Amino acid sequence: MDWRGLPPLSALRAFAAFAESGSVIGAGEVLGVSHAAISQQLKVLEADLDTALLDRSGRAMRLTAEGEQLARAIRTGFDMIGEGVATLTGARDARPLHISVTPTFAASWLMPRLSGFRAAHPDIDLMIDPTAQVVTLGPDGIDLAIRFGNGGWDGLDSVLLWNSTMVVVGAPALVGNAACGDIAALAGFPWVEEFGNSESTSWLRRHGVTQSGSLLQVPGNLLIDAVRDGQAIAVTVRRFVERDIQAGRLRVLHEEAGRGAGYHIVTRSGVMRAPLKAFVTWLKREGRNP
Repeated sequence: MDWRGLPPLSALRAFAAFAESGSVIGAGEVLGVSHAAISQQLKVLEADLDTALLDRSGRAMRLTAEGEQLARAIRTGFDMIGEGVATLTGARDARPLHISVTPTFAASWLMPRLSGFRAAHPDIDLMIDPTAQVVTLGPDGIDLAIRFGNGGWDGLDSVLLWNSTMVVVGAPALVGNAACGDIAALAGFPWVEEFGNSESTSWLRRHGVTQSGSLLQVPGNLLIDAVRDGQAIAVTVRRFVERDIQAGRLRVLHEEAGRGAGYHIVTRSGVMRAPLKAFVTWLKREGRNP
């Protein structure tokens, strides 16, 4: 590669800091220089590329379409440089493995199994972040996410962990002999949902279910307990409640025909650091077990 064709590194750093912070003042604080110095470097970069990277027509500068494109490229490049440096210094493998999962998945599937991984890898520190929000993966942040869907998230690698249908379930004490299959007929029951935009809320929205009964919103780790106690009905992944269904503790009121959806292991593209590779290998093995 001809490095002589690249703009000055100082200008690229100033532009990356502006794109990240959204202002010249914020960029100056990040780099420890004055906002005037940031403004000058931005002008140098635009002149060097002979391209308008910033829209100055409003009260606050913002990136043009070309600026957005360059910002993504620079972010990727700096991330790779940071990873290379961290690998050489050992910092990359030393930091805890940061995992993002929904609270329901964490409580119903991951946590009951996690002791096996910890026993096999006592040297790997873990941070489990239970959230219903879709998070951004990054070299210094979230290493791996478990997402429900059909896969194929832009810019990320994903592999199916396991698939399962979605079911609406309720305790016999609450639902009695209510007819199965008709979603609209279930709207009058009390419902319980997980906080946030989880796989269950997405399912309800997709099917146009509007609950006329009372609604209880709880953290994901409490959802299935509320259903077992007969407080409400809920939509969840069948695999989470299969044993309850078989034991008669819960009744299936509606089950969606297979759509190919399931939980996926989602990571950033590129070479995995050793702890992440070990965790992915363990997840795949566990995913083959009911």
